[in-house]
Amino acid sequence: MTRPFGKVLIANRGEIAVRVIRTCRELGIATVAVHSAADRDSAAVRLADEHVQIGPAPAKRSYLSIPAIIEAARATGADAIHPGYGFLSEDPDFAEVCQAEGFVFVGAPSTVMARLGDKSTARALMADAGLPLLPGSRDAIDNPDAARALADEIGYPVIIKAVAGGGGRGMRVVRDGDEFATAWQHTRAAAAAVFGDGRLYVERYLESARHVEVQILADTHGTVRHLGLRDCSLQRRHQKLVEESPAPGLSPELAERIAAAAVRGCEAAGYVGAGTVEFLLASDGRFYFMEVNCRLQVEHPVTEMVTGVDLVAEQLRIAAGEPLTLGERVPHGVAIECRLNAEDPERAFAPAPGTLVECALPAGPFVRVDTHVAQGYAIPPHYDSLLAKVIVWAPDRPTAIARMRRALAETTIAGPGVATTTDFLHDILDHPAFRSATHDTALIGALNAPAAVH
Repeated sequence: MTRPFGKVLIANRGEIAVRVIRTCRELGIATVAVHSAADRDSAAVRLADEHVQIGPAPAKRSYLSIPAIIEAARATGADAIHPGYGFLSEDPDFAEVCQAEGFVFVGAPSTVMARLGDKSTARALMADAGLPLLPGSRDAIDNPDAARALADEIGYPVIIKAVAGGGGRGMRVVRDGDEFATAWQHTRAAAAAVFGDGRLYVERYLESARHVEVQILADTHGTVRHLGLRDCSLQRRHQKLVEESPAPGLSPELAERIAAAAVRGCEAAGYVGAGTVEFLLASDGRFYFMEVNCRLQVEHPVTEMVTGVDLVAEQLRIAAGEPLTLGERVPHGVAIECRLNAEDPERAFAPAPGTLVECALPAGPFVRVDTHVAQGYAIPPHYDSLLAKVIVWAPDRPTAIARMRRALAETTIAGPGVATTTDFLHDILDHPAFRSATHDTALIGALNAPAAVH
């Protein structure tokens, strides 16, 4: 294996920081973990070669503090900065500052990130590249009356989306024209507060659709490759809970058309790095571009399991300017990932942090667990609720489902006040719609509690 860099700073926390550190160690790259005061005893801190505290517990004063991260990189002599996912991973200003300060940003160029992070610009770019879009506004709309008129024209339900939105936030479904004005006002206020950008656009909302996405790798020499499709349709409030690869129930011809569209869009955008192009797939087989995620996805392990490609290693090599050497990869077998979150499904997935007095995670043949927690871990209330990702591989989908059910049955995560998605996910895997691969994005929202799954 080549060693693209001498030292990499990971500007993140939790399981993704651990994930990046592990690949760096295999490549012979020294690592620096940055951490808040709440994470001083974290797994990433223990595993990294060096660590630097960059602020107190609140993310705004630590993991979102660009000056603190840059100073840590400078003080430790890092060559590159890997942003993981979330936090600053899709912030073009952060990428630009890294470059200006002499550090390689392991991700898309800031100009590409800015272009694709603006949903109206991204939609226009992808439309010009020939990717299908749902009926709606190609650009942002400033006038709420014009937006209402467009919604009336394309027909309800529609979805109002923040131009700067992402991660399942900044969107609202409107099912009737009488609701539109209030929904517009609330979404604009939320977008301005969360993203600092109140611009919105409108598009037709598909009630019964699947969420499929294409993993992309693109180097600095103009080569763009795809590594197949993932299905991420099992979501709560637009946040994914279960992902699998390859996307089940698609003909090879349809899967290839979706993948080819993703490659074409990334070529048009001048994309570099690891990225994901997301689509909605209607029941009639038509698919529509949603967005491009300019970072590593939480669900990247399922692609790794069916292709044998270390996506973090490829990210590092691309960032170092090395050409892609991967040929076409035909997925082998089936991989499924379940997210174990500190959330209570009985209370609309409300956060349920606490201290883990029990933490037994699964193992066995073809089971992978990406986590940063162990017995005694105190879940901080300041960050994302993800505790662990359980990923399984099998030669076929029924065996993969059975293996995941076995893995979840081995899992115990408990403590005062702690609730997790483990049992809920176990039941979801038994749902007839999931087993027959006829599920869509509406399935979990239609369930009131785990007991309603049966």
